[in-house]
Amino acid sequence: MPTLLVEPHAIDFNRPGTTHYQVQFHLDGAWGYSLVPLTVINGTLGPNPHGVLVFGGTHGNEYEGQIAVKRLCQDLDPASLHGRVILMPQLSESACRANQRVSPFDHVNMNRAFPGSPHGTLSSRIAHFVSSQIFPLGRVVIDVHSGGREGAFPLCTSFHPIPDPAQAAEIETVARLFDTPFLFIYASTMGSGLLTDHAEALGKISIGGEFGSGETADPIGIRHAYQGIRNVLRHYQLLSEPVQPIRPPGAPPPRLVSATELSAYVPCPRDGVWEPLVDLGAPVAAGDLLGRLHDFSDHAEKSLEVHAQRSGYLLMTHRSARPLKGQTLYVIAEETTL
Repeated sequence: MPTLLVEPHAIDFNRPGTTHYQVQFHLDGAWGYSLVPLTVINGTLGPNPHGVLVFGGTHGNEYEGQIAVKRLCQDLDPASLHGRVILMPQLSESACRANQRVSPFDHVNMNRAFPGSPHGTLSSRIAHFVSSQIFPLGRVVIDVHSGGREGAFPLCTSFHPIPDPAQAAEIETVARLFDTPFLFIYASTMGSGLLTDHAEALGKISIGGEFGSGETADPIGIRHAYQGIRNVLRHYQLLSEPVQPIRPPGAPPPRLVSATELSAYVPCPRDGVWEPLVDLGAPVAAGDLLGRLHDFSDHAEKSLEVHAQRSGYLLMTHRSARPLKGQTLYVIAEETTL
C-alpha cells in the first residue's frame, strides 16, 4: 500500500491493518510542508486497552530511535497484533533532514515544545498534534533518544520522579523491559516542555532512554531500542510472545540510579578541550579525578582538573572534546530504589 499524504485532521486512526502516512504541516513564511512520517497499525486479533505510542527523531541528530522505529513500521504484522500501535520515526522531520538537534525552520527543540499550540510555529504545531490527537489513543508512550553532539550516556532507559506510586512502579517495570544496564531517574527541571514529562502528567506510562551518542547509529543501542519496544508489546500482550532478554546471559540486572537535583548536572567552568578519564557507567567516589580541561592559548599552563562532586555512577559526560562554558560537563547519579 502506498504512503498517504494527508493533513493531520484526515488521518484514519481506526483503519484496519497497517497504514503509512506522511502528515503535512505547513511551513512558516514559505510555500511547502514538513512531511512527518507516521504509521498506524491496528491489529486484527482484537482490542487491547494498552495502546502503545512510539517516537524517534524528537532530536534530529539522534539516529538509533529513528532506525529502530522505522524497522518496526515494516516488521509489525497486524495479523499477529492485538490492539493499536502508533509509530513516528522522525517526529521533528525537519531537524532529522538537517541532522540538527532543533528544527532549521523555527529553531525550536521539539523536546521543549510540549504541549504545543495549534497557532504556534512548526514544532509547536507538531507537538500540539501529538498532544491532542496521538496521546489520547494510547496508554504507553516511548520516546527513544541518544546523546547527539551534546552528551554521552551508558545505555539507559529514563523517566522522571513520579508522585503516584502505582504509576511509578509500572513505569519502572516497563523501563526494565529494555534490559539496559541502567534505569535513570532524572530531573524534569532540566527542561520544560518535554514529551515524556507531558505524557507522565497525563498519567501515561512514559519511558525515555539514551541509546547512543555522537550522531552515529550504534548497533547495540538500536538492538536495545528495537527489542525493548517489542518487549513492551509482549508485556502488554499486544504480541503473543514471551518477553526476551536482550543482553547476553549472565548480565547483571539493570541498576536503578537517580539524579533528580540540578546540582547533579555540573556545568563546564570554562571553554577548553575535555580529556575524560573515567568510563561511562563506572562507579566513582566524591573527589575522584574525572577529567581535565586543557587551554591551548598557553600550552605551558597546567590543565584544570575536574573532580567528582559526589559518589555514584558516571551517567553522562559531554560528548565532544570541546565543551563550552556553561554546558553540562558531567552527571553523577546515585543508586536508589523507588
